[in-house]
Amino acid sequence: MKIAIIGMGNMGSTFANGFINSRFIHPEHVFVYTRTQRTEEDFRNIHKLPYNYEFDKKITTCDIVILAIKPQDFSTAATELRSFLDQDQIIVSVMAGIGIDKIKEELRINKIVRSMPNLPTQIGKGMTVFTASDELDRKELFIIQNLINTTGKSVYVSEEEKIDAATAISGSGPAYIFYFMEAMIQSAKSYGFDTAQAELLVKQTISGALGLYEAHSLSTDEWIAKVSSKGGTTEQAIKYFTEQDIQQKIMEGIDRAKLQSERLGKN
Repeated sequence: MKIAIIGMGNMGSTFANGFINSRFIHPEHVFVYTRTQRTEEDFRNIHKLPYNYEFDKKITTCDIVILAIKPQDFSTAATELRSFLDQDQIIVSVMAGIGIDKIKEELRINKIVRSMPNLPTQIGKGMTVFTASDELDRKELFIIQNLINTTGKSVYVSEEEKIDAATAISGSGPAYIFYFMEAMIQSAKSYGFDTAQAELLVKQTISGALGLYEAHSLSTDEWIAKVSSKGGTTEQAIKYFTEQDIQQKIMEGIDRAKLQSERLGKN
């Protein structure tokens, strides 16, 4: 199998590293295309992959072509790229807001996978939700899922509109976690902890809570109840959060992210 990666920003380089570190594919079978001037050191850090600044015939030999470019650059890139593609190839897009029909129209290719990865893919702990056009068969979907899983975990959805929902949940999700962490860190610092201590308190608390959640089958509500002793400190905080309708506000914020993803797809 041969793969072309169009674009070597965060996601392009993340996928390249994931494929090769997992030994899913040999470095000689990964071809990188970028318009951004990169240093030799950049590419030495990615297993000495060969790279090009212009599209060439090597793309025609690839089974899978990954589009890891900015959405606003897609139409221009598609005009140059389409002459190197054929109907047997699978196009995997990690571009936000660009739907399958638009990709088909611009590239004149039918086998399209649209995916939404998130930032933790950079350390192999990502969450990617993906969907595909009807032209892909089960074997091809299986190959694509294994490919994506080199960067973490994945979920296949048959309804493309769920990609916008995934953008709001898992795509933007790390920022929500960091936002809540920052509030906890600032609280700790206001109580006299220095920055290093405050960050350790919060980081280990988040890590430990996630570890508990993964190790047992209890729901989040059940864990909250376990920590919240009647008349205790946690109960007071949770009571205040509930009175202020914090959970509903979070859900409304996520809904705004989803609507923005939908708007981007229409533009």
